[in-house]
Amino acid sequence: MAVLQEIPTENEITSLIGAGAFSYWEKICLEINLLYDMDKIWSDGGKKWKYEYKYRRGGKTLCALYARQDCFGFMIIFGKDERKKVENIRNDLSARTMELYDTAEIYHDGKWVMLNESVPIDDILMLLKIKRKPNRTFAK
Repeated sequence: MAVLQEIPTENEITSLIGAGAFSYWEKICLEINLLYDMDKIWSDGGKKWKYEYKYRRGGKTLCALYARQDCFGFMIIFGKDERKKVENIRNDLSARTMELYDTAEIYHDGKWVMLNESVPIDDILMLLKIKRKPNRTFAK
């Protein structure tokens, strides 16, 4: 994926994924920005997506948000040890989150879990904290 030279506007993302999905996108980004000090990288979305918005630090990706026509995605890749931690909090996550988690593909570098706006934001925050502890001093 190529880094974008021109970052899409809020209006462009909203018209692409829809107002409801964009509202969810904004809430997730707000929470991530409160918890984590990360580099934010806009890229083209490859073959399946128009845009990718990735949170990275120290060469490691925390998560990525994806946008294409009428569709929003939120990806977290869990390594082997992280998957064990997810199993430990299964009962604290919604049935929808666990359905998407359980059906996600496992590749050589981890389990690629694609979530969407049907997942409670609190679930996403719990999963992100497994991936990486918050690094902002005022984080919850």
